[in-house]
Amino acid sequence: MGYKRSPTAMIIPGKAEPEKLSGWAAELEKRNLETVKTLYKALRDGHAEKLVKVVRTELEWWYHGPPHCEQMMRLLTGESTAKAFRFRPRRIRAVGDRVMVEGWEGEGEYWVHVWTLSHGIIAQLREYFNTFITVVLRVSEDGDEARLWRSSDRVRVRVHGSLPDLVLSV
Repeated sequence: MGYKRSPTAMIIPGKAEPEKLSGWAAELEKRNLETVKTLYKALRDGHAEKLVKVVRTELEWWYHGPPHCEQMMRLLTGESTAKAFRFRPRRIRAVGDRVMVEGWEGEGEYWVHVWTLSHGIIAQLREYFNTFITVVLRVSEDGDEARLWRSSDRVRVRVHGSLPDLVLSV
């Protein structure tokens, strides 16, 4: 059993950067990005009917952070409202079937969401609160990988004290 090479990111010999995407892969990423933007807009505007169109009923969810900060799941389940905690994405990037979203509101309110889409529908959420994230693509059993995304350096400067720094291998 080995790792499959992603159709949207290939390792260029000697470099740890994804190569240019083909037209269909770039279009897929654009659609995934728009789906995730639709989710945040629906949350902001309180449009639950739009949420059910873009999020799978059985959403797989992973969380890392203080237990009292599980904000996105509270919103998606209706336990909380957008007024209780406002997600304002500051940086969004799509890579293949994943969309990474980063935001912060004040001191101690830094978050990262890594959404995984399947056939244009959100199937998984990895939510990180007060945790820096680096997302890498694992491309071989030998440990070859390419960095796809990393928490913004601007946030690192704003945070007082230290936060955990995790690597998510996809």
